Amino acid sequence: MKHTQSSLKLGFILLILGTAAASAVAQRTSDVGYSDTPQLPGQKWKVHDIARPHPRMVVPGKYVNAAPPSDAIVLFDGKDLSKWISRRRGQVGEPRWKVRDGYVEVVGKTGDLVTKEKFGDCQLHIEWATDPKSRDSSQWKGNSGVLLMSRYEIQVLDTYNNLTYADGGAGSIYGQWPPLVNPSRKPGEWQVYDIFFEAPKFEGGKLVKPAFVTVVFNGVLVHHHQEIIGPMAHRIIRKYEPHRPEEPLALQDHDVNVRYRNIWIRRLTPYDQK
Repeated sequence: MKHTQSSLKLGFILLILGTAAASAVAQRTSDVGYSDTPQLPGQKWKVHDIARPHPRMVVPGKYVNAAPPSDAIVLFDGKDLSKWISRRRGQVGEPRWKVRDGYVEVVGKTGDLVTKEKFGDCQLHIEWATDPKSRDSSQWKGNSGVLLMSRYEIQVLDTYNNLTYADGGAGSIYGQWPPLVNPSRKPGEWQVYDIFFEAPKFEGGKLVKPAFVTVVFNGVLVHHHQEIIGPMAHRIIRKYEPHRPEEPLALQDHDVNVRYRNIWIRRLTPYDQK
């Protein structure tokens, strides 16, 4: 078959575009586990261990919208980001995430969303949804995170039908503990975290009590007063570093589309200490 010069040029252009598209997809994939990472303290597994069993799937019950109680601080009611700032590479500014239709959506490479107010022991309610059209995989598929005190991460990720390392899936204490089970909904559907957090305690610059967290994911208990090993980290174990009793809450910008809505928090201060 003969080819005209224009058809050859067109074929060459399509080849280049296809190669570029394939390259773009490749940039949005990541390993589903590792075997060369440090041993987690008190566990038989390594960080992001490729051999670690994955939590079994369970089907969550029907979602019921959780209105905030009267003593809650409403951090996002679907209207504006007046209680947040942006933080990227140590620089702070006005948040650039997009608010529309009652939710806020990550705008990649603009920085984490960080509360102006600081919190320690708390109850946090937050709802999130990943992009149903995403073609990414593993750690690139709907990746974000709820960063308690800006450093202790409960992972946000599409793990409905997406293989990744067990301690990096939705509901995990990132890099440390997988959820007890995986009650993820389909991408695009709203997921719910109810998080009960006990902040770490420091005296004289030394850790005297680690942080603990209880997490209910889509109405299913996935962590029960679980000790947090230290701040979030990828492929390594970070030790606790002294910080203030209260620090901002942050939502992670991981350069992929994730939506959040209905965010409220309650301080867990004993009534006789208020």
